Amino acid sequence: LATVEDVMQHRALLYDKGGDQHYDTISALHKALRGSDPDASLYWLGRMLEAGEDPLYIVRRLIRFASEDIGMADSQALVVCVAAQQAVHFVGLPEANLALAQAVVYLATAPKSNALYEAYSRVQEDVQKTRNDPVPLQIRNAPTQLMKDLDYGKDYKYAHDYYKDMQIDDHERPPATKVQEYLPESLQGKKYYKPGQQGKEASVKKWLEKRRGQNP
Repeated sequence: LATVEDVMQHRALLYDKGGDQHYDTISALHKALRGSDPDASLYWLGRMLEAGEDPLYIVRRLIRFASEDIGMADSQALVVCVAAQQAVHFVGLPEANLALAQAVVYLATAPKSNALYEAYSRVQEDVQKTRNDPVPLQIRNAPTQLMKDLDYGKDYKYAHDYYKDMQIDDHERPPATKVQEYLPESLQGKKYYKPGQQGKEASVKKWLEKRRGQNP
């Protein structure tokens, strides 16, 4: 019994859930995933799980990674991570270890893009500057006659009425022509999302370049 207690105390010293080891190890996992190294990613996952880390903490970080470092390059990454979270709830540990391992390998081997992270960072900056800018009249809700009399919703163009007559080059995307402006007047023409060339984001980039080229 004394030997078991000694081992457990030693392990606790090596991995303090509230200390540097906790944050250093999750940092190592995140960076190994970002560097597309499935072997190192599995190792750091194992270090955390075998030390008794809360699997829900790990999977929360994996879900964040799926959007921050992969995003539209492979949207399935987020689905895989949410499924891993459900597996943790449904079967618990140790059975859910493999679900977490599967998610980690998927993330490590998926194409990478931080375009969504950068896009939302740009949005946050502009929101701080323009949070009081009015919503354009044509895209305001107009549930009452008074609002309609104030031109709420006036000249709104229902996109489906336009899309059905437009030429479609990519059947996985809407037509490239933008029907109308949707941003506040002070931000019209602003481009937040700048897709990269990795994975499926390459097709998004091609579509968006055409759309923005036709709609400066």
